[in-house]
Amino acid sequence: MSPLRGMVLKLSAVLLFVFMAALIKASSDVVPPGQAVFFRSFFAIPVILAWVILTGQLRSGLKTKNPAGHLWRGMFGVSAMACGFAGLGLLPLPEVTVLGYAAPIMTVIFAALLLGERIRLVRISAVILGLVGVVIVMLPQLGNDDMGTSARWGVALVLASATLRALAHVHIRKLVQDETTSAVVFYFAVTASCFALLTAPFGWVVPDPLTAAQLVGAGLFGGVAQILLTASYRHAEAAFLAPFDYASILFALIIGYTVFDEIPTIHTILGSIVIIAAGVLIIWRERQLGVKRGPARSNLTPQG
Repeated sequence: MSPLRGMVLKLSAVLLFVFMAALIKASSDVVPPGQAVFFRSFFAIPVILAWVILTGQLRSGLKTKNPAGHLWRGMFGVSAMACGFAGLGLLPLPEVTVLGYAAPIMTVIFAALLLGERIRLVRISAVILGLVGVVIVMLPQLGNDDMGTSARWGVALVLASATLRALAHVHIRKLVQDETTSAVVFYFAVTASCFALLTAPFGWVVPDPLTAAQLVGAGLFGGVAQILLTASYRHAEAAFLAPFDYASILFALIIGYTVFDEIPTIHTILGSIVIIAAGVLIIWRERQLGVKRGPARSNLTPQG
């Protein structure tokens, strides 16, 4: 175990995921969400395969006992990604990142409903606190008639993405009982590419060279980030690494300001603090309960 190395790998992965989201946002005016999902997923496959080969898992790591489970995880995951990418085109990057952290909160709810996990006072308090944070971030859209319908649609899409990713996370919790992390990561990229390809008749475009480079870069960044994220759990405990997820909010604030001229509102900052507090409370409670979060968590990020 090397906690420092694990922390560096985790922060590098989180930063690359934010870079990936920024590239998707930069291309959102040109490319529809389904096409962006295809590029994000398809160009991650070579990176994931190279990692599987280098780690000697090609024969054993990709074997699956539950193809139907991967299919369901893919359906929820690709739908979540599509909603999230659509939301990136309508809202500032920091706001999308913050609202994306509704997913762990929703996961607690779905885990209780679908997996029978018990929710006690601490988890209930964390869920309520997280929802309060989400409402704080949403207040400008809810209370400003001049904000326009696009921003409201953006909020709805990002929250739908968080809900769908929470459902995907519940399926991952089932999958990792019998499947390797390599199989979960690889087959998601494959199923997401296939599902996204089905959207081609609904308005795909021929991207210009810059947009094409942005889309390919998003896929490569996403693939490398997934590998770094998985590798980080080999060097440090999941409970130690989990809070570093929230560094994505800081990264998104910096990139949003420097690249997209997005100035965060006081509601986004306050909501971030509340949501982070709720997330840390959930992390602490899961550590107390001894929940193994590493393999599943490595497949759930606000960026898809």
